[in-house]
Amino acid sequence: MLATSFTGTLSERRGEPVERIPTPQRLVDWLAVSGLAVDSCTPAQLDLARELRESIHAAATAAAIQDALPMSAVRIINDRSAQGRAAAILTPEGERRWQLGSASSVEDALGVIAADAISIIAGERDGKLALCASPSCQAAFFDTSQSRTRRWCDMNTCGNRQKKARFNANQRKDPKSAD
Repeated sequence: MLATSFTGTLSERRGEPVERIPTPQRLVDWLAVSGLAVDSCTPAQLDLARELRESIHAAATAAAIQDALPMSAVRIINDRSAQGRAAAILTPEGERRWQLGSASSVEDALGVIAADAISIIAGERDGKLALCASPSCQAAFFDTSQSRTRRWCDMNTCGNRQKKARFNANQRKDPKSAD
């Protein structure tokens, strides 16, 4: 999901946070990989993006634990959604793509991300919001697994780290089991 992937640009929120869009160019790169190519990004637009990211994270976290949505986060998500000028287009392959405004601005891309967050948080998608079980992560993610019991935002990072820690703890308890 675009919106929850975007919140992942700040990882290890409960540990030692890692900022994955530290510069305007890194945001341009992330947007391009996500199908939202923009021409450029200013430091002020990067600030808008980070504000949206944190608002989506706050609202998605509240929704995942069935708490009231923070009004400031709702306002920012709605504002970014309304300010974007993007259109959904159908490709010849039958897929939906986003076409940004003629200037391909960051605000248009943020509008798409905000609209995606709205559809997820409003429960319009088949799946459920959940929080990563990693104590150092706690990222909100969208679980589309059949059983809706996924525990990790990403099995290759958080899930693997937790399984390795559990394995190492078991080895310390019973060193003979490695033989």
